[in-house]
Amino acid sequence: MTGRPLLLLGVFSLATLSASCRGSSTGAGQTPGAAPGPPTVEVAVVVSSRLHITIPLPGELQPYQVVPIYPRVTGFVRSISVDRGAHVRQGQSIARLDAPELGAQQAEAQARLQGAEAQLAAARARLASDESTYQRLKAASATPGVVAGNDLEVSQRTTEADRALVKAQQDNVEAARQALQSAAEIDAYLDVRAPFDGVVTERNAHAGALVGPAGTAGVADAMVRIETLSRLRLVVPVPETYAAGIREGTKVDFAVPAFPGRTFSGTIARISHAVSVKTRTMPVELEVANPSGELDPGTYTEVLWPVERPYPTLFVPSSAVTTTLERTFVIRVRAGKAEWVDVKTGASSGGLIEVFGDLREMDQVAVRGTDELRPGASVMPRVVPVR
Repeated sequence: MTGRPLLLLGVFSLATLSASCRGSSTGAGQTPGAAPGPPTVEVAVVVSSRLHITIPLPGELQPYQVVPIYPRVTGFVRSISVDRGAHVRQGQSIARLDAPELGAQQAEAQARLQGAEAQLAAARARLASDESTYQRLKAASATPGVVAGNDLEVSQRTTEADRALVKAQQDNVEAARQALQSAAEIDAYLDVRAPFDGVVTERNAHAGALVGPAGTAGVADAMVRIETLSRLRLVVPVPETYAAGIREGTKVDFAVPAFPGRTFSGTIARISHAVSVKTRTMPVELEVANPSGELDPGTYTEVLWPVERPYPTLFVPSSAVTTTLERTFVIRVRAGKAEWVDVKTGASSGGLIEVFGDLREMDQVAVRGTDELRPGASVMPRVVPVR
């Protein structure tokens, strides 16, 4: 009799435990089938600021002045007194040429001048004689019947012709004198001189070589090339994106491979104000003082170019910008709804990036832009500080 009540008690206990387990799996205070709330999205505030950053740009050092030296006349090099690396002063003689035909031209010009002066002297003597005759006939004609009127008129015409001849001979003498002076000046061209202070960076002629003006038959290269090294030009091709706001007189730093760890500086001196259609860059020249000559023309540089906007622009975190094959956009959160706003990006500044589009200052955008957050989706924004 005692075994049956115990069996019934065990069955009741098992049923109670099973019911208890089913109740605990539902969860206390939770209604089955309830919808989850909108997801929380971190947002940042769109800020307005004036861009002021420094970006690396390539540049090239060039001599302030550079000229290939060609003689003004064709001749053979008698001597050349400079070589590559030589420092020259303005007006210094650097080469002497031989051109025998120029000496012959000068002698011919001298002979023509002497001949013209002799003809002028003869014309003046004839004028003096004929003018004397005319004056005597004129005085005698005061007595009627002594001198025929025709003879007086002929003498007068002869005197006038002599004066014209003297004037013509004077012009001939002046022309001959100018020709002689020109020949003398050409002879001076045989002495080749430096046009400015500089350094000889190239030499292509030696004694006995035929040289002449650029383009002359048989003349291929300049005798020497002279460059100014104490003063340099640093040419920087600035992309058109950063061309606005460049100001003359701005100091700009740069570095060169030959001096690692050192920084040099130049001043913006010349702005071309024209963008190349091939490279979409605008050449800007910096003036660089190089008194010790340690910087060499032709060296490539890394220029720390200052970029400024003349007006404020909008910035968002770089991670907020999403780019797909079709568009570039940020996700604006307004009234708890997500909106896709198409933008164009500009320069980066730290963790922020310029954006241009239908945005306003103080708008809220998702810090992590993703195309998984669709337009119109409900979100719970949580503002985080902009860094």
